[in-house]
Amino acid sequence: MADLKRELRLYLLLRGASLRGVLQYRGNLLMMVLAGAAYQGSGFAFVWALLHTFGTVAGWGLGQIAFLYGMRLLSHALWLVTIDGVGQADFLIREGQLDRMLLRPANVLSQMGTYTRSVLPFGDLTMAILVFGVALTVADVNWSPASIGFLVLAIVGGAFLEASVVVVIAGLSVRVLDTWAYRLMMLDTIDTLGSYPLSVFGTGVQRVLTYVMPIAFIAFLPAGVILGRTGQLAVPAWLGLLSPLVGVGLFVLAYRFWRHQLRFYQGVGH
Repeated sequence: MADLKRELRLYLLLRGASLRGVLQYRGNLLMMVLAGAAYQGSGFAFVWALLHTFGTVAGWGLGQIAFLYGMRLLSHALWLVTIDGVGQADFLIREGQLDRMLLRPANVLSQMGTYTRSVLPFGDLTMAILVFGVALTVADVNWSPASIGFLVLAIVGGAFLEASVVVVIAGLSVRVLDTWAYRLMMLDTIDTLGSYPLSVFGTGVQRVLTYVMPIAFIAFLPAGVILGRTGQLAVPAWLGLLSPLVGVGLFVLAYRFWRHQLRFYQGVGH
């Protein structure tokens, strides 16, 4: 427990230092936040245009899809503002930064996660809060303390799940020179499929996106539970209640994979 508190304290110090560096350039901060918000906002604009034309998607109306989209985007933004630098693992290895990190008395993954000073994730977070705030006003949800608590846990679980993908790819970076294509493919897949009702797909695809590529656990399954939209699922509805546990469990496995791969690191040029 003492080691965990120490690692958390070091992480917060590193993250605070990187953010203070960003705040030195207020104009760049504003432009990057707006750019991140515009990028994510364009995705929801497409959803709005689609619903304006067809009315519903797989029986989901605008408020419900906004709720789903906002949940997924909140999870996405949460992991980004926390450890976005892990996505640059291959670059850090090629530039020799990992060698320096291994010499410091701090968790290597925490150092990688706080390395970048990009503020684009805060644009994602801004748009996520905006979209989800609108969704809360139009979606028909029967709120209770239990549903609110589950919503918070599901968003955190979704962040862990998406972060686990990036951590696994960071582990592959120890063995593979450039993992940019893998990272782009996986995150684009999550971004594309995780933001829409997966009930538009047939039974087979829904099962693949639940049991093989568990994208459904990021937002679709927990959102379906909260909204009462479980009738079209091709998998048991109770799986949605496991979303927080699935996210944390996969992140733990991803971290162990990363630690195992790190044993084989031989330094720059080897």
